[in-house]
Amino acid sequence: MRHFPAFLDLHGRQVLVLGNGEVADRKAAPLAAAGAIIRRASHFSAALLDGVALAVGADAAEDDLRALSDAAQARGIPVNIVDRPALCSFIMPAIIDRDPVTVAISTGGAAPVLARMLRQKIEAVLPPAIGGLAALAGRMSAAVRRALPDLGARRSFLERVLTGPPAALALAGRTRDAEAAFATALLDADGRPAGFVHLVGAGPGAADLLTLRAQRLLGEADVIVHDRLVSDAVLDMARRDADRIFVGKARANHCLPQEEINALLVRLARSGKRVVRLKGGDPFVFGRGGEEATALAEAGIAHEVVPGVTAALACAAQAGIPLTHRDAARSVTLVTGHTRDGRLDVDFVGLARPGQTLAVYMGVSTLRELEAGLVAAGLDASTPAAVIENGGTAGMRVLVGTLASVAHDAAGWARGGPALIMVGEVISHAAVTSLTRMPAALAPLS
Repeated sequence: MRHFPAFLDLHGRQVLVLGNGEVADRKAAPLAAAGAIIRRASHFSAALLDGVALAVGADAAEDDLRALSDAAQARGIPVNIVDRPALCSFIMPAIIDRDPVTVAISTGGAAPVLARMLRQKIEAVLPPAIGGLAALAGRMSAAVRRALPDLGARRSFLERVLTGPPAALALAGRTRDAEAAFATALLDADGRPAGFVHLVGAGPGAADLLTLRAQRLLGEADVIVHDRLVSDAVLDMARRDADRIFVGKARANHCLPQEEINALLVRLARSGKRVVRLKGGDPFVFGRGGEEATALAEAGIAHEVVPGVTAALACAAQAGIPLTHRDAARSVTLVTGHTRDGRLDVDFVGLARPGQTLAVYMGVSTLRELEAGLVAAGLDASTPAAVIENGGTAGMRVLVGTLASVAHDAAGWARGGPALIMVGEVISHAAVTSLTRMPAALAPLS
């Protein structure tokens, strides 16, 4: 290792930044954020180094930069001349700041762009609230030492609690709940660790439409409880040794009744497991996530809901159909096409009002009933409509027409994939390139 990494306490100390320009400003900013008192100058003189703890040079004349380097190193003051490794006694790394957690990446000055790229990759998987978790551990450290004087027991407890419910709550920004969970875990330090359930939206199926939080949780979970709409690409994000439990549901065909799924989640959490309940789309949009959250709350199980990209957003975006448009729709209504007691349980009068976009989930099998109800309530049968199958994935197909035509054609056109029906004038404002880039999958407006 060419350079030894170290973190300097610059709070209240003088730091010289030589040079005026964008690069010098950029280097001064994180130093100031660390509490340093910045001394700026355009030209070098030896007196500028009096009382400083650190020196940085950029956007200055060559002679000034060399003089700064020589003088600082002669006086034992760490110095960095930007993009000039030969003139540096230390390297300024690419920094990830999650105070009090700080991550620094350096390539020894050989490839600063690579260091920045590595920082971006680490930032993508590092929870934004990781600093809050570190702060929680710091606040509880004295209590942990008193309760667990043995180093081995203390380390084992911290490893468990920093991956358990207190950590999950802290990372979700629920600071008070996290402190309470930490204190409870400390009182029962010798007992079985508590579990935690994350109700996670898997999005429409494409792995790169997962949220960063969902991706991280999949890599940490002990058990994945998933539906049929969760793609293999998303499941591949999970820990290789995680248990996978399929509880897939299709219309009128439940692999596991909802009450049994609720009981399963409670049972897994009580056994100390970190559980990800993985649902297609968003857990709280026609995903029964509310029922599961209620069951967990009633059982006293710590849990968190992680939103996902719901079908209306994914399908509309990929098909190029705006959900709202100032010339066509000022509101969006999400509605389920599933039947209750053999009929559509929807407010047809409300859905037929003009100036809105309807996004109907799981409605292909009841589309003729939907059409009849909307037309009876006053909606013109020639209103633009579309059926989007497998939206948000590479296998997307789009059937475009009028409410009357898609209601007539959809049953024969559909191939059984998850489908969203859109109704409204916004469809006439769809981006032409989006609706014609897969011509074999599209039906023309009629």
